[in-house]
Amino acid sequence: MAISTPTSFQLYSARKFPPLADRVKELAEIGYTAVEPFGGLYGDAAGLRAMLDAVGLAAPSGHFGLDMLEQDFDGALAVARTLGMRFVVCPYLMPEERPADAAGWKAFGARLQAVAARFDKAGLAFAWHNHDFEFRPLPDGSVPIEHILVEGVAWEADLAWVARAAVDPLPWLQRYAGRVPLVHVKDIAPAGEKADEDGWADVGEGVLPWAALWRAAEAAGAEIMVAEHDNPSDAERFARVSYATMSKLNGKA
Repeated sequence: MAISTPTSFQLYSARKFPPLADRVKELAEIGYTAVEPFGGLYGDAAGLRAMLDAVGLAAPSGHFGLDMLEQDFDGALAVARTLGMRFVVCPYLMPEERPADAAGWKAFGARLQAVAARFDKAGLAFAWHNHDFEFRPLPDGSVPIEHILVEGVAWEADLAWVARAAVDPLPWLQRYAGRVPLVHVKDIAPAGEKADEDGWADVGEGVLPWAALWRAAEAAGAEIMVAEHDNPSDAERFARVSYATMSKLNGKA
């Protein structure tokens, strides 16, 4: 399937720049067609939907904490349906909860598979969003991502985090082709730069080879490309620069 949503925006990137209503209006004016909400925004899902509808933004995907997914599945499903999502994404596992060996990660993969099966029954897809720890070798030589991406669990590939694990993301995109419906589009600043932004960069202004990565993501079946910056000093700047880059990349893909 071709990229259907080449310019989505992870709202976590704008969390430090309220009010949200101003930010979503700004995103729509820049040209984004979609956003990816996160758990901190679900207290009033209907209000969020109305805010997005007012400026013509969709929310085809969203991040949900593992606690909510396992302990309040019906609540998570209600939020996803209210916002019109097609993809529910689990984004993180706290350090103290991370298994130390392959057996532990296999057990974790089974937990995700159980969540995925419930969403599949409800007509939604479920994905895992990675950071760097999923690509760090375990004692047996495997890496956690191999045990996480079990049958039924798709991958929202955050390629910059893969790179931060000192791993080339391209072979992983190729390995999981057909199971990567979402990709986080973020960039890494040159060494020693952007320390105030945790070393991240606006898309296209960092060191990642995004022209090649975009083509590989499309070849792997990505449908939604989501701009993200974990700690921008200026959310509007990040949104504008990244939108321009993503639009060019999509035109050349």
